[in-house]
Amino acid sequence: MRKKMFFLVLLLILCILAGVMLGSVPLSPVSVLKCLIGIDRDSTASILVNTVRLPRTVGCCLAGMGLAAAGVILQSVMNNSLASPNTIGVNSGAGFAVMLALLASGSYSSAVPAAAFMGALVTTLVIFGLAYMADSSRTTIILAGITVSSFLNAGINTIKLLDTDITVNLTTFMIGSLSGITFDRLQFPAVAITAALLLSFALAKSINVLGLGDDIARSLGLNVTAVRFILLILSSVLSGCVVSFAGLLGFVGLIVPHICRRLFGNDARYLLPCSALLGACFVLICDILGRVRFAPFELPAGVLMSLVGCPFFLYLLFKKKGGRRVNA
Repeated sequence: MRKKMFFLVLLLILCILAGVMLGSVPLSPVSVLKCLIGIDRDSTASILVNTVRLPRTVGCCLAGMGLAAAGVILQSVMNNSLASPNTIGVNSGAGFAVMLALLASGSYSSAVPAAAFMGALVTTLVIFGLAYMADSSRTTIILAGITVSSFLNAGINTIKLLDTDITVNLTTFMIGSLSGITFDRLQFPAVAITAALLLSFALAKSINVLGLGDDIARSLGLNVTAVRFILLILSSVLSGCVVSFAGLLGFVGLIVPHICRRLFGNDARYLLPCSALLGACFVLICDILGRVRFAPFELPAGVLMSLVGCPFFLYLLFKKKGGRRVNA
């Protein structure tokens, strides 16, 4: 287990270095090091590293960690291995709230991450409520998420049509991209995502108990309702904050938890941190490929994620029919 975790940490470090070094203008490790330690402050390389690539790399890490951890939480709370911020419409709820905040303020402000969180939370509660009122099967939850997501995406497009002055590229926002990120835009999301991750790690044992079923969890002294609600809030913070700066990135919260379950098992004490690490690597790799493979043009990371995620989602859908438990 420790060897696998060490490998993930090493992989993340390599991906971070590649994210800073690679692009339409490749930089040598020596040039990057000089820029980071302050020896080179005025060159083009310094501007490129400190104002473009470094914020983008940090954004990739935050996005991957947040979405992957949110996916683990949602799958555990909803007891559905197909649940993720993308598949059940949580990202769309956050995106709709972001568009409303931009419509009200006219530009990006500190209110945008807060609006994204509220949008994600309301959407999560709606889907969770629909699952309880219906038969709670795997297909029902996914269909409810698709329906809600389609409705919210229609709202996003309507807002953009009504106000063409909104300072966001709708196409890039809907696909999901890390281009143009600055440290100013990452300040609040970084704090919120870090805090939510730490709280999620602290609740790992409760997630394990919750996976045994509500009746067994109550018999073991767990306040199921309170823990479930707290976890839903944490997943909303994670996914909402990512949407506020990266747009509607998809499938990270679906693909990464499943890979980590194969590697590390279902114990949330290992699954959550390992999913966060692998999620950061996954987003970084997609972003780097989009920059390098198509240079001097750029393919948004969300496109590559969809190319990988859609077949993976269909594979899970046809392989695991019915409502089998996540931890079974």
